[in-house]
Amino acid sequence: QVQLVESGGGLVQTGGSLRLSCAASGRTLSSYHMGWFRQAPGKEREFVAAITRYALRTYDANSVKGRFTISRDNAKNTVYLQMNSLRPEDTAVYYCAADTTYSGSTDSVWDYWGQGTQVTVSS
Repeated sequence: QVQLVESGGGLVQTGGSLRLSCAASGRTLSSYHMGWFRQAPGKEREFVAAITRYALRTYDANSVKGRFTISRDNAKNTVYLQMNSLRPEDTAVYYCAADTTYSGSTDSVWDYWGQGTQVTVSS
């Protein structure tokens, strides 16, 4: 079983950047496909991006294409989400997720979750 801890959230102005990190422990990160999801107040949790175990493929939601980049460093047991050109609508709690089988962007199929980190983009 893997434990996930997100960090790097905060308050940023529109157009700014943040890099989120997700540190894994308990099992080697390369055992898992990794994803980022977010949940804004009053809304359902939504898919942001995912990366396969050895970074051979990445997937992005249309809303973040060209602005967010997911990456991973298996040697450091860490996954990253580089967020550029941030918008107020990106404000949400961002969650890291892990799964041994990549089954797509539906949050219910992902097995392991972190506690989340708040990102707030001011206008």
